[in-house]
Amino acid sequence: METLFAILIGMFFAAAVYLMLSKYSVRILLGVALLGNAVNLLLFTAGRLTREVPPIIPAGVDALPSGTANPLPQALILTAIVISFSFFAFLLVLTYRAYQELGTDDTDEMRVAEPRGEDRPPMGY
Repeated sequence: METLFAILIGMFFAAAVYLMLSKYSVRILLGVALLGNAVNLLLFTAGRLTREVPPIIPAGVDALPSGTANPLPQALILTAIVISFSFFAFLLVLTYRAYQELGTDDTDEMRVAEPRGEDRPPMGY
């Protein structure tokens, strides 16, 4: 089961890197979202895939019994989901505003800071 998850995680990371290397900002946005999901799945798989015993300490016991799921990766995943969603929302608004202002999502055409056809600033003094 963990081998299938490892292959799936590798495919998620490969697709995310491929999308983030694009010159279109919408593809970059989708790559960042896919990368966040890949990291969450990696954390989930690193916490051992067990179905037998939930990570709850029974009454009268001070520690988790053996064979239980590790609760730390589950807590990390919840935090990572919130962070990745807020980062995705920020990038979505940023991409939308850039498209409204510039009329394109092609990063090669977004040359407001360095317009073509103008003289370059002096390189030395």
